[in-house]
Amino acid sequence: MIPGARLIILGRQGAGKGTQCVRLSRHYVVPHISTGDMLRAAVREGTEFGVAAKEVMEQGRLVSDDLMVGLVDERLGRLDAASRGYILDGFPRTVSQAKALDDITADRPIHVVIDLDVPRDVVLARILARRVCRDCGTNYTATGAERQPWICDVCGGDVMPRDDDTPDAVNRRLDLYEEQTAPLIEFYGNTDRLVVVDGTLRPDSVFTALTEVIERSR
Repeated sequence: MIPGARLIILGRQGAGKGTQCVRLSRHYVVPHISTGDMLRAAVREGTEFGVAAKEVMEQGRLVSDDLMVGLVDERLGRLDAASRGYILDGFPRTVSQAKALDDITADRPIHVVIDLDVPRDVVLARILARRVCRDCGTNYTATGAERQPWICDVCGGDVMPRDDDTPDAVNRRLDLYEEQTAPLIEFYGNTDRLVVVDGTLRPDSVFTALTEVIERSR
């Protein structure tokens, strides 16, 4: 990847974006900027922003564009993102956010936008099986055969469902994706920045497909 390359990974929550973004971040040595992680950190820390965001997230709604744009703008201005580039995961979620991002990055435009495509029913099953360590954030997938209490292999913390992964909240988030986020596919497609990758493949195959797209974007 060329120094300073900038990527966006789109796709429904539960499509495997987070895991693949972490792999890409390590592979290319660029920061993985996950707005979901940033929001959850603010919630854990009990900041004013975090308290407001927690109520919204637990109801399965999206945090307002103004707040998210401000959060991302500040993060992209840090030295690591400015000098090495970045992988954006979870932002933008709406066309208005995408337009704001284009304004923010006018001097250093996004190179490629990748849509990790996974059908809704597959995503729903994945999210409802998702578990996370409350201490270190390591992600797991429940199979029903886990010993209880479930202890994290990394740090020994408790492995639990995420607070916002209830069936009702998940379905509301997926409905919002269809209504607000899916139009991003058309928005980026119209500017010839979009590439679609099949997210139902085996994880290693998805990673290979992603790196091939990134290399072609040089």
